[in-house]
Amino acid sequence: MFKFIRNRHFTVLALESSADDSCAAVVSSARRILSNVVIKQNNIHQVYGGIHPLHAIHGHQQNIPIAVKRALADANCDIRKDIDGIAFTRGPGIAGCLSVSANAAKSLAAALGLPLVGQAHALTPLLTSYHNPPRFPFLTLLISGGHTLLLLAKSPTSFRILATTPDESIGRAFDKVSRHLGIPWTSLGPGSALEQFCAQPFEDAKLPQLPPYPRPFRGQLAFSYSSLHSYVERYIDSKGGAENLDLSTRLALARGFQAAAVGQLEEKLLLALKWCRGNGVRVQDLVVSGGVASNSFLRERLATCLSNVDIDSPIALSFPPPEL
Repeated sequence: MFKFIRNRHFTVLALESSADDSCAAVVSSARRILSNVVIKQNNIHQVYGGIHPLHAIHGHQQNIPIAVKRALADANCDIRKDIDGIAFTRGPGIAGCLSVSANAAKSLAAALGLPLVGQAHALTPLLTSYHNPPRFPFLTLLISGGHTLLLLAKSPTSFRILATTPDESIGRAFDKVSRHLGIPWTSLGPGSALEQFCAQPFEDAKLPQLPPYPRPFRGQLAFSYSSLHSYVERYIDSKGGAENLDLSTRLALARGFQAAAVGQLEEKLLLALKWCRGNGVRVQDLVVSGGVASNSFLRERLATCLSNVDIDSPIALSFPPPEL
């Protein structure tokens, strides 16, 4: 039987394993993060140039129990006395990886007699934007290593997918391009490494001119990123490998890819806003979540894109804190 909580905030143990990070956190209904443990798998996946799903699953199976124990210790919580519910990431993500935290959460909830809830990434802004939460209906752009989704959120339980990708996600394309260019990983992985590589002080005017990147599904509400990373791969192959490229050429390829990848998000966002207006949906907020949302270049470009939209009232742009 579930216990009822009176006269105090309830406390939740939350688990996450949607990609390659094994995570556990203890949070309260007072919007306080009591602990937040993230165990990375970079040492496992760097040799593959991206996430290897099978090895990621095995890594989660080892790391989730460690993350849970550490999160409870950091929060100074007893799982029997202080935890009132269990939560887990329901999706989107890599199916096998998601199942690890889902099964762990279900087992804990069943053993302890606690309520259980599966949380979707698309609801992240409702939990992290405490003082200025997005107003329904709003658009949410979920960009990660597993998904590229543009959704219309009508309520906490009602979503409509406006655009997705039939091939690969933006995050996976970032990872592949980073690998093709031979960029060493940072502690945050290959996508972050590519962003930092692009940000180094080197004037665009001094970079070589490259053929334009493709613009797939132009004028359509659909994403495609396989063509962008294939462009980079074919160019490198035509030169006999990345080792034959000088720094300026590698930088031109990286910056061109990043600009094309983000430009596609801008184009589809404007198309989605046009669709909403045509269907009588007044959108006041855009929420961007997922690992790629931490990219500073992307944040600046989307802010500029929304500031130029010709509508009666401005659209508020929200990002979860980068550390989340």
